[in-house]
Amino acid sequence: QVQLVESGGGLVQAGDSLRLSCAASGRTFSYYVAGWFRQAPGKEREFVATINWNGGSTYYADSVKGRFTISRDNAKNTVYLQMNSLKPEDTAVYYCAAGPSVAGRWPPSSNQYTYWGQGTQVTVSS
Repeated sequence: QVQLVESGGGLVQAGDSLRLSCAASGRTFSYYVAGWFRQAPGKEREFVATINWNGGSTYYADSVKGRFTISRDNAKNTVYLQMNSLKPEDTAVYYCAAGPSVAGRWPPSSNQYTYWGQGTQVTVSS
């Protein structure tokens, strides 16, 4: 069993930066893929970024590529999302997710993410 707790959200201005953290419990987390998703008001949840179990592979949505960076520290059981050059359209609740790796499958499919956090609000004002 893995529990995920996000932190680091807040209200910022366009062009600012934020770093989200996702603290995980459970010994198996270091073997899991991890990802960030977001959901804006009135919209469906969308994929943002994902990272493989050892941090060697990452994958991003086109909308955040070059601005966001996902990373992990398995010694701390934590995944991060560094968000730079934030835009008003980045406003959303951001969720951390994790799940078992599947050999030969990259990027992970959406149904691989079996554990989800409660989310942290990010609001970017113009």
